[in-house]
Amino acid sequence: MTQAPILRLANVEAAYGPITAIRGISLDVPRGKIVAVLGANGAGKTTILKTASGVLDPVMGVVELEGRKIQGMAPDRIVGFGMSHVPEGREVFPFLSVRDNLRMGAYLRTDRAGVAADLDKVYDYFPVLRERRDQPAGLLSGGQQQMLAISRALMSRPKLLLLDEPSLGLSPLLVKEIFTIVRRLNREEGVSILLVEQNAKVALETADYGYVLEVGRIVMHDSSDALMQSNEIRESYLGVHADDVRAKTRRDRRRVAV
Repeated sequence: MTQAPILRLANVEAAYGPITAIRGISLDVPRGKIVAVLGANGAGKTTILKTASGVLDPVMGVVELEGRKIQGMAPDRIVGFGMSHVPEGREVFPFLSVRDNLRMGAYLRTDRAGVAADLDKVYDYFPVLRERRDQPAGLLSGGQQQMLAISRALMSRPKLLLLDEPSLGLSPLLVKEIFTIVRRLNREEGVSILLVEQNAKVALETADYGYVLEVGRIVMHDSSDALMQSNEIRESYLGVHADDVRAKTRRDRRRVAV
């Protein structure tokens, strides 16, 4: 019997006032997997995450977390059910210390020993946060703030983590470090992840499955490996021209023939 997805969106539509941002969105996040949503700026990627996490109420459609309908629920209640959202732009509390930012992520929890243990755990994942734990979060670098935002979300012990553009504004070295940790969290902690990311190469190398969004609609979805091999994806999102793909294919065939 196939296991039900941890997150399911079915025919979801959401709007900002009179402007419809996403239409007929249906996607699944299998338990224990990483799913990426790709698309250009303004395609509706962030709206999917906001709708899933309760920041934005859908106009229509169903959002289910572990089979429970959660559309229309308050975001803090959804956090209590096991979903945490790391928004675009990090949105740390700049005047609070790193430690207090992390404690804010555990505000629904009453198990002090567990919270203390999880503080040590996120410090192990991101050692620089341990070093800076008494420093105001606003004085951290952009990469360190992204680490803090992810760690703060982990302090609620989520089963599902929503990540919105974690590579935004970061150097390639920091992007590599952040996504290495994302993969570790999925593998070691069993956290399912829905990832919105404009860096399609990094996203598809990280994710198990991907959805491609254009103007608020899903136009393609498949395994990450299949999407990486798609000429359309390679040309539109990976910077590889279709002529280059065909030329490489011909070269590979000649090598095989020899």
